Amino acid sequence: MNAPHPPKVAGIDSTVPPPTHTVAPTPAVTGAPSAAPSASTGPSGPGALLQDRLAGWVSDLTTLHELTERLARTGSLAEALQEMLRAGAALVGARRGLVVLEPRDGLGPDTTMGLGLGRADLGHIETVPRSSLSYGRILDGLPGGERGIAEPDLFSEDGLDPRHRDVAARLGYAASYALPLSTEAAGRLGAAVWLYDEPAEPVERQRHLVGLYTRYATEHLARMVEIERTRACMATITEELVPTRLPRVPGVQLAARRRTSPRGGGDWYDALQLPDAALGLAVGSVTGSGPGTVAATGRLRASLRAYAVMEGEDPVAVLSDLELLLRLTEPARSATALFAYCEPALRKLTLAGAGHSPPLVIGPRRTEFVETSLSAPLGMLACWEAPSIELTAEPGETVLLYTDGLLQRTGDPMDRAFARLHAAATSVPRPLRIDPGAVADHILRTVLPDGLGEADSTEDVVLLAARFE
Repeated sequence: MNAPHPPKVAGIDSTVPPPTHTVAPTPAVTGAPSAAPSASTGPSGPGALLQDRLAGWVSDLTTLHELTERLARTGSLAEALQEMLRAGAALVGARRGLVVLEPRDGLGPDTTMGLGLGRADLGHIETVPRSSLSYGRILDGLPGGERGIAEPDLFSEDGLDPRHRDVAARLGYAASYALPLSTEAAGRLGAAVWLYDEPAEPVERQRHLVGLYTRYATEHLARMVEIERTRACMATITEELVPTRLPRVPGVQLAARRRTSPRGGGDWYDALQLPDAALGLAVGSVTGSGPGTVAATGRLRASLRAYAVMEGEDPVAVLSDLELLLRLTEPARSATALFAYCEPALRKLTLAGAGHSPPLVIGPRRTEFVETSLSAPLGMLACWEAPSIELTAEPGETVLLYTDGLLQRTGDPMDRAFARLHAAATSVPRPLRIDPGAVADHILRTVLPDGLGEADSTEDVVLLAARFE
């Protein structure tokens, strides 16, 4: 009975030796020195060898093309690392592996991801002294790690660290092949290692292919690392544009929710204590996205805070001062804003809005939008001014301030989006109404179902809820 052949993986058959890259000369036929050699002398002639070699090249190029195409379609660093592990395992004929991302510049992100290995398995591997692991020697720049490290039979190595031996036996791997994730342009990003269940090592053809693939993958990972760093930086800066904590004032409970676009948008909120036991509540949005918009948002919020402390009891004056500042310092930008001067002891709000959506009152007996006067956004007119309105909340009612991103992320026309928001507020279960955070969460889930609240949208979402006792 013939022994079964292992299946081919991603076009690579480890049982077939690598095709030769040169064709041996055909020996001269004795007795016919003047006879011209034929282009093909049979199945084992140079023509057949050339065809085999070309077929091998075509197969290899096709495999690499398919794998690099799949890698290019990944949309995040985590997806790219996982795809790189899967493709590398297919190319070297392994079943499991791990990648350690540790950029040499020390700016991160640092992470370890496994293929066929759980978190506990990765934890066991990390208990092995770093210098005795192949990827550790690569990351630490020790000799022998520049072009990859093959360990075809770990248990036959005399100098194998006892802890490494125990972990390998526990996890059931007997060999490994590691490669640096490094190119001249990208520098060293990390290392990948693939694990074999039995003693084995990739043949020369497999090493060549996985080397080509990892060089391409490293360039792609370098781009994803830069994107990840930019997103993390933008997220950190954007988080600094809102209060680190909401003030605690007797008579009112506050809660806020925020969903920021990956580009870094200009939606913000604020809540600050004012003299005479008052409270200033504000939400706003600056047009545009990116670092410039984030910086402008920070300046606008800081200015509103100063004006609120000086003349917060007059929201029209606060927004008028803000409009003048915006027109003088940010003439190319416009912004919407809503500021409310809140007196918790009286459950009274005096508010003014500049091109902003009306607040929503949610209570046991009513769920309605607050009627505000129509006004242009800040920076749109030579001089902005609109009358303020007064609102008195009943005990147990929640006043919800929000930005237009909540409506725009629905994809509906504005009238339908407002209707959806009103229906979501009406459907808040009675037990949740005692918690403004639960009210805000319910509205987010209902208005933006199926992950729209978490999706990578160009629109920010801000909700600020105040429940009066």
